[in-house]
Amino acid sequence: MRAVVYTGHGGPDVLRLVERETPVPGPGEVLVRVHRSGVNPTDWKARRGSGPASGSTPEQVPNQDGAGVVDAVGDGVDPARVGERVWLWEAAWRRTDGTAQEFLTVPDRQAATLPRTLDPDTGLNLGACLGIPAMTAHRCLTVREGGPSQLAPGALAGRTVLVAGGAGAVGNAAIQLARWAGAQVVATVSGPEKSRLATAAGAHHTVTYREDGAADRIRAVAPDGVDIVVDVALGTNVAIDSAVLAPGGVICAYATDGGGEATFAIRDLMFRNIRLQFVLVYTVPDAAKLQAVRDITAAVSDGGLRCGEDAGLPLHHFPLERAADAHAAVEAGAVGKVLIDVVAPATGG
Repeated sequence: MRAVVYTGHGGPDVLRLVERETPVPGPGEVLVRVHRSGVNPTDWKARRGSGPASGSTPEQVPNQDGAGVVDAVGDGVDPARVGERVWLWEAAWRRTDGTAQEFLTVPDRQAATLPRTLDPDTGLNLGACLGIPAMTAHRCLTVREGGPSQLAPGALAGRTVLVAGGAGAVGNAAIQLARWAGAQVVATVSGPEKSRLATAAGAHHTVTYREDGAADRIRAVAPDGVDIVVDVALGTNVAIDSAVLAPGGVICAYATDGGGEATFAIRDLMFRNIRLQFVLVYTVPDAAKLQAVRDITAAVSDGGLRCGEDAGLPLHHFPLERAADAHAAVEAGAVGKVLIDVVAPATGG
């Protein structure tokens, strides 16, 4: 089978296409024929050696997320799973085998079933867009004290969620999941095109953070304040976040796009009982991960999670032999979701 590997940290050029033996599923595992491999910032950071470690042996297959079809199962796994379309999560976390290869074995629980009602290509594209972005978004939306530990329609009714960076992959998932759960959703964006994408994802309101008075415009649509902030750039956004949070609100910071430091007015936030929560999906408690998988799968079944231009998440496809170009696109800040087509789409979409 074909696989993309790297044996040392560096730029996209360290990725190379090789032939490997097709793996055999062990007890409790499934063998998945991978159709799509999703590329996230965490993947190029791991490749460069600046992100969470993926594996420790010399040859590493990149990429945490993907989607495919169960080809075989190991002992202890229901044989009826063969033929299921599935989405994959944390494939390369503390393992040397990510999704940028034709066949992959993972623990049974890390291959979540995709609804059969979805068109195959649509389902496989969407499945590869879930994983890290959707699980991160889920965690951000469920850590508020007194809030829901799981998401479902109505779980966030009466709440206001502010998504900073609403056109990013995590931002897109946060908008869709929050909207599905009944929240009012406000997204901050850099300009008109990203406003269009955030609106397509389901944001009720968008605010351009580069313009003066952004906090006032958020307060105009959320006069009682924001309950949850899903933040990609805390260092940049701390002033806006602090100004718009409702008493008891929470800032969930999942990335450092705004720099590695943030300064807070402690007394003000203390009086309002504001909470600051950092989120790294890999080290989220196991029970929370499994709840996220269940809720994300339910949202997909309900049509609450979608991908593509009409869902505010444009897709960029690369064949497996151009995995380096796919990584380079994400590293350069591609807007939307970059997918590696391990198996070419039937429709070319």
